[in-house]
Amino acid sequence: MSVNVNRSVADQFYRYKMPRLIAKVEGKGNGIKTVIVNMTDVAKALSRPPTYPTKFFGCELGAQTQFDAKNDRFIVNGSHEANKLQEMLDVFIRKFVLCPECDNPETDLHINPKKQTIGNSCKACGYRGMLDTRHKLCTFILKNPPENEPGSVKEKKEKKNRKKDKENGSGSGEAGNHNDIDAPDAVDGDDDDEDWAEETTEEAQRRRMEEISAHAKNLTLSEDLEKTLEERVNIFYNFVKQKRDDGAIDAADKEILAEAERLDVTAMGPLILSELLFDENIRDQIKKYKRHFLRFCVNNKKAQKYLLGGFECLVKLHQAQLLPRVPVVFKDLYDADLVEEDVILSWAEKVSKKYVSKELAKEIHAKAAPFIKWLKEAEEESEGSEAEEDDENVEVVYDSSARELKVETVKPDKPDEEEDDFDIDAI
Repeated sequence: MSVNVNRSVADQFYRYKMPRLIAKVEGKGNGIKTVIVNMTDVAKALSRPPTYPTKFFGCELGAQTQFDAKNDRFIVNGSHEANKLQEMLDVFIRKFVLCPECDNPETDLHINPKKQTIGNSCKACGYRGMLDTRHKLCTFILKNPPENEPGSVKEKKEKKNRKKDKENGSGSGEAGNHNDIDAPDAVDGDDDDEDWAEETTEEAQRRRMEEISAHAKNLTLSEDLEKTLEERVNIFYNFVKQKRDDGAIDAADKEILAEAERLDVTAMGPLILSELLFDENIRDQIKKYKRHFLRFCVNNKKAQKYLLGGFECLVKLHQAQLLPRVPVVFKDLYDADLVEEDVILSWAEKVSKKYVSKELAKEIHAKAAPFIKWLKEAEEESEGSEAEEDDENVEVVYDSSARELKVETVKPDKPDEEEDDFDIDAI
């Protein structure tokens, strides 16, 4: 059964079709794996190597992948349902196949090995642009370009063979017949052949240095994702610290978030920011850097938990000043929408020694108790007020023939508009 390549298009006559993914689970226990039976056919419909979507599944699921192109086996470790993989394939198609302009899948990827960039061109509308290389799959694509691209293994072999043929002089009828040697043609001084001399002007030198710098930068970006979590956190820490020391931190909220996403440490961002941007004057600093923290904490409960952990570390550094002010700081974080109610209540349920000692953690929880109590009471009051509104329309009705009291919901009487109209002569 075939489906539309762009499954957001419901048109049954849509011309771009692909087979539906077929997944087969093999093995048991630690050796369980999912074989994508028809990955070659799916990839052919998308004009992409079958290793790309398979590796994409591995990146999204955090699982290892195996490729055996000769036997047509593309494997993702673990047990995964076909429907789940199909939904992930939709994400892959959106990111790496569909044109950003016309949403058609008639696109080609162009790899620049020197600059470590991935270009995207559309045959339908003529769009040409660059892919966002922050996804982990991009590192794999740069190392394994499509076969028709410069830098691919096939292209390198062909280039090597052409070089050997040129050295051996293997041309049709050129090396075999030594008797029939024609005199060389006269050299034309006005020949427009390619000039192999390298430009030595200042502009050319500057341009080459920029290309080298850009290449080194892109190479660093792709290598950073392969580092350990601790190393990536340190890179992010130094990035934010540099912005703060240069006095550019106030307007750098978007850059900071982008760097955290690039290094895949978004959830831990508030922990680093609280260490670098907060001190004993945290109440004023919450207002000042609210926008920076909101970029990480909105709809991200894990980031909110790291923010509370960062505050605990701050209390440890400025214990005399901040320990008595724990409840008001919690109130400030709550009012600024940096931490949601359920995250705070979840934090209050268990004393953790992840960031500070057990003794100090207990003190912080004890100081935060009044705010936690207020938060719970406010929640109960809001639930109670809703129940009272429902009770206003409930009436207990006594029926002599009934054995039990009967509760009925009555609608409030509407004011009779006719009673308001009276005859002045009747007074």
